[in-house]
Amino acid sequence: MAGFRSKLFVVFLSSLLLIIAPFADAIDVKYCNKKNNYDVKVSGVEITPYPIERGTETTFTISASTESLLSGGNLVIDVSYYWFGVYSETSDLCTKTTCPVTTGDFAISHSQSLPSVTPPGSYTLTMKLQDSNKKELTCITFDFSIGWYSAEEAVAAS
Repeated sequence: MAGFRSKLFVVFLSSLLLIIAPFADAIDVKYCNKKNNYDVKVSGVEITPYPIERGTETTFTISASTESLLSGGNLVIDVSYYWFGVYSETSDLCTKTTCPVTTGDFAISHSQSLPSVTPPGSYTLTMKLQDSNKKELTCITFDFSIGWYSAEEAVAAS
């Protein structure tokens, strides 16, 4: 009977891992103000490559939707490292997606090459999307981490 239970337990753990594994690298996106009914709804963030490697270009792709036509605006990005602001950038929305943004689904793509001296650890990114009148259309925040080794160091070590 004990052998059957241990086999059943192994099957249960294997099944659980198969269910959980696809979500292990999922990015947990939160709205800055949960009570605000933003005009732009964010459905997800994809980071490529993930985990992020120092010295390698990283692309953040934000999947979103809107019920209004967006003719332009700004994308404001702030990055914190263990609660300290380390990076801030404001970009023209039309350099990150095709403008005008029509109603429905769209994607915003931002690429950044991180220097090989970027400290490893936990980071928080806050992204605000503003229309041309500076009205906040959405604001999201999510955490990501940067590994201990850069791509250059990995190649040199091999």
